[in-house]
This record gives sequence, C-alpha cells and structure tokens, in this order.
Amino acid sequence: MFITRPCSTGIGIPGIGVTLLLAPLLVIVAIVKASAKLEEQFCSSDSLDGCSQSTNTMSSPDNYKNANSIYEFTANDIKGEPVSLEKYRGHVCIIVNVASQCGYTKNNYAELVELYDEYAESKGLRILAFPCNQFAGQEPGSNAEICQFMQNKNVKFDMFEKVNVNGNDAHPLWSYLKHKQGGVLGDFIKWNFTKFIIDKNGQPVERHGPNTNPKDMVKYLEKYW
Repeated sequence: MFITRPCSTGIGIPGIGVTLLLAPLLVIVAIVKASAKLEEQFCSSDSLDGCSQSTNTMSSPDNYKNANSIYEFTANDIKGEPVSLEKYRGHVCIIVNVASQCGYTKNNYAELVELYDEYAESKGLRILAFPCNQFAGQEPGSNAEICQFMQNKNVKFDMFEKVNVNGNDAHPLWSYLKHKQGGVLGDFIKWNFTKFIIDKNGQPVERHGPNTNPKDMVKYLEKYW
C-alpha cells in the first residue's frame, strides 16, 4: 500500500497534498483548452454546415471592433432585401440565432411571438431573428422553407437570411455582438437561440443563453424601456 504523506504548501496550509492542490487548476486549464477548440469543431471544413458553407450576404464596417453600434450594419432580410439596422434606432431589440429543428425551437418561437405581440406596440420592442445551420445542421431549409415555417409559427417579427455566427466568415454583426458581450468559456456562440439585448442606443448590453426562456427576459428588458 502506498501512503501519500501530507506536505506543506508553502502558503501556510499544512496537510494538503500537492496533487490535491494542483488538481482543480489542471481541471480549469483542461476546460479552457477544450472550449477553445469548440469553435473549430463547429466550423471545420469537413462539416456539412460549417463555415465553408457560408450564406453570408451582409455588409458591415471593415473592422467590426470599430463599430459604435448595431446601426452601422446592414443585413439581407429573409426575402433577400438589404436592411440597414439604422431602422431600429430608438428601439430595444432582441437579436437571436434561430433554428427550426432544435429542441429549443418550439418553446423559444412560441415565447418570442408572445413577447413581440405584447411589447412591440406598447414598448417598441423589436426582434431580429437570424437562421443559422452551424449547430448540428438544425436549420437546413432554404429561405422559402424558412418563410413557410415562420408563417406556421405566426411570426411577425423580422427574420433575416441564414448566416454563420461563428468562424472566420461569421457575419460581422455577430462578431460585433460577441465582441461586446462575451460568453462563458469563450465568446463564441454555443448553440441555437442565444439572445442579445440591444438598448435604445444600439448597444449590446446583455447576452442570454439558450436556457433562458424569452418570457423570462422581460425583467431584463424593463431596465432599458
């Protein structure tokens, strides 16, 4: 039988083995390294829905980091028409990446529709939805198919063309959002239905993950109305 003798840590905590002290640090390092590789996996050239399959048709400042607000970006809507995000000036907005075949789809669409119906007129809320196929290929449809899906869900908020949100050819608006509101274990988007709150000055002020239900965001939105 091997016996690990307790040793001094050098910082006044006797009786704790060096191995026990190092273990948590090693775990943290491993997690950070793993998270750094996730974006590469989402955007690998071998992936059918990776960044090589870009449908990005939008324009923005040459360097998204220099943008002062979302108003400097332009996006094609689901019908292919360019839309300047300047149109959202003075409105509190939610920008969200959506998918039609995700486990979060049913609840998120239902609650986003409810939010918009309740607060679009009374509070000026605007919702900008960007289809994305980078997460397990859960948004494979064409623009026409996505339009039909929207109609079936009674969507009245603004839907844009399919984009990439991660990788070298991520749409610059999404690069800007990630730059302004980073996430846990890396700034990259982790999954469908990541939601950004934009204030009336066009500033990304909050980021909420897929587990945050849209209706639960009312208490956060109220700060900006």
